[in-house]
Amino acid sequence: MTVRRRSQTSVSMILGGLLSLAAVCPAFAQATTSQMDGMRLSNDEPIQIESDQLEIKEQEKKAYFTGNVKVVQGTTTMRAGKMTVLYTGEGASMTGGNADIEKIYLDNKVLLNSGTQQATADKGEFDMPSQTFILTGDQVVLSEGPNVFKGCKLTVYMETGEARLDACGGRVEILLDPKSRQQQ
Repeated sequence: MTVRRRSQTSVSMILGGLLSLAAVCPAFAQATTSQMDGMRLSNDEPIQIESDQLEIKEQEKKAYFTGNVKVVQGTTTMRAGKMTVLYTGEGASMTGGNADIEKIYLDNKVLLNSGTQQATADKGEFDMPSQTFILTGDQVVLSEGPNVFKGCKLTVYMETGEARLDACGGRVEILLDPKSRQQQ
């Protein structure tokens, strides 16, 4: 369930090109696609989970983490008020460490930090089979350094690092700082 930084490609450089495209295509302001190399999973690093309470229901193959949930793996930290983990596997046990995680639901204000990228939302969902992470809310905010992107739904395809930000009826907002571009 981890998200790690794989490339040093600056989102601002990519979005600089996207901003140029937006001038040509007015519909572009309603959805933005970009690379999110910092938001990928890693199966080779340990994971630390902290919460005020943990309830495991082995029969249902669910684990409920509630109150100040904090998940750390590598350079990635995720925080939420509540996290529900659904797992699969014949004879799988969360306490035995042999469960395959199928889905993770995050509620009550989600904060995700990975390298220089940060995202905030009301809810989140990891779908492990499809390697998709979705953040939703009244306002989903993604930032990298001084660059800020706002919408209501952020979908990250973790295998490729590609991301899409939707406006859900409104418009996507982007604030780019030209000083954040890498020098060439």
